[in-house]
Amino acid sequence: MSRIDLFKQHLDQKRAVKVIAGIDNFDIENIKKVVSAAEKSGASAVDICAKEEIISEIRSMTDMPIFVSSVVPSELVRAVELGADAIELGNFDVLYKTGKTFSAQDVLNLVSETKTLLGEREVFFCVTIPGEISTADQIELAQKLEAMNIDLIQTEGHYNSDIKLEGARALMDRAELTLSNTVELVRNVDVPVMTATGINPTTAPFAFAAGASAIGCGTCINKLNSEIAMIATSTALVEIAKRNSSKLVELV
Repeated sequence: MSRIDLFKQHLDQKRAVKVIAGIDNFDIENIKKVVSAAEKSGASAVDICAKEEIISEIRSMTDMPIFVSSVVPSELVRAVELGADAIELGNFDVLYKTGKTFSAQDVLNLVSETKTLLGEREVFFCVTIPGEISTADQIELAQKLEAMNIDLIQTEGHYNSDIKLEGARALMDRAELTLSNTVELVRNVDVPVMTATGINPTTAPFAFAAGASAIGCGTCINKLNSEIAMIATSTALVEIAKRNSSKLVELV
């Protein structure tokens, strides 16, 4: 069984948990802690940046499925050569802060270029649907990606609220858009959907309730100060995912 088969199995069971170190996180010590926490908690995969030396170092320390995220096709192809088990065109959310935007056509062009560069090489391919484009455009983009045999679609929520909220209300506000995007995409495509942006132990159950087959969890883990806290949070997310899978089995 190849490494990515574990993630695929969890995806089929609607219990996949991808722990995200961050597309713009180049702190190798932090990344190592995130990966270690993901591994010890039984997460399905870890997602790291496309920096070559980081990919090589993380590959040498774990047999977990590794996703590499980038918006540069050549970086994604190089990641495969360095041992990545999956590539992800995205996560766009952090790039919006730098003033970058991504249209549906931008995404299609980048996917096409990546596939051309890959040639005959087969690799699990995930694509993030920009959360800032309209719902209708998200659905159309997802359907076109499905026709291109993309393996997984990731949602996001482009959060831009100036309202200062606290507690559970703040957590739900952060995740509201990505959850609604999940509902719309699950209704309109057969390709599995992974919900990301603002997903944590409070919001994760809502992602699965919305129809997600996987959750992508970053800030709630990679911003913590200790590896113990990272393990605890990652473990909580894995347990939520397992309960979702168990409920589905009971319904069959």
